[in-house]
Amino acid sequence: MRKKLIAANWKMYKVPDDARDFFRNFLPLVADHSRDEIVVCPPFVDLPAAVESAKSSNVAIGGQDMHWEKEGAFTGEVSTAMLLAVGCTHVIIGHSERRQYFGETDDTVNLKLKAALEAGLTPIVCVGEVLEEREAGLTDDVLRRQCLRAFHAISAKKAAKLVVAYEPVWAIGTGKTATPQLAADAHQLIRSEAAKAFGEKLADSLRILYGGSVKPENAKALMSEEEIDGALVGGASLDPKSFAAIVKY
Repeated sequence: MRKKLIAANWKMYKVPDDARDFFRNFLPLVADHSRDEIVVCPPFVDLPAAVESAKSSNVAIGGQDMHWEKEGAFTGEVSTAMLLAVGCTHVIIGHSERRQYFGETDDTVNLKLKAALEAGLTPIVCVGEVLEEREAGLTDDVLRRQCLRAFHAISAKKAAKLVVAYEPVWAIGTGKTATPQLAADAHQLIRSEAAKAFGEKLADSLRILYGGSVKPENAKALMSEEEIDGALVGGASLDPKSFAAIVKY
């Protein structure tokens, strides 16, 4: 039985005081929740406040991105050692917005994934198609290519901590949601690619999250699909009550 993971991606919202307020209100709502793993990924400047606020709770903290080099002349970047030093256990890699606006490629996703696994972080690797690709019937091809490149030259042993998030890019922030069945089909394809890369055993235990306009109203229907192992939540994770409702779907 795969333990579901519900992850919040705050994107570029909230300053440290907002983060403290969020946890003050959110933690009591999920204090007894042990069915699922809960992770919050705030902006880098909020990480110390988030880690401090979530200390001794059932909520883990992750980064929204990272660089694959250990250190160097990479202005504005953050390394795995920096994330670990501040108290992160997870990191999002290859989010569609990073790909769309900041030149993230399948190859840089692979480099980041290797570095995150090497450092002992739990990587949440994002894959997914844009609207034009879905309408052209290319969803399967896009997902195969993204998985093939992301998983390249990584051993099954190293990949044990890997988490994948399927985000149909056309559903992010648009209010459109992939139907549970449509999402489950995509997850099945991702799992079959993982089986090719890492073997059936790891593929069976691999958690694949759904991300794309997840809200309290649709969380239960999505989570009831056998292939969906949790959610990567954007806008709805900014409000403590809304995110708690998703966690407790």
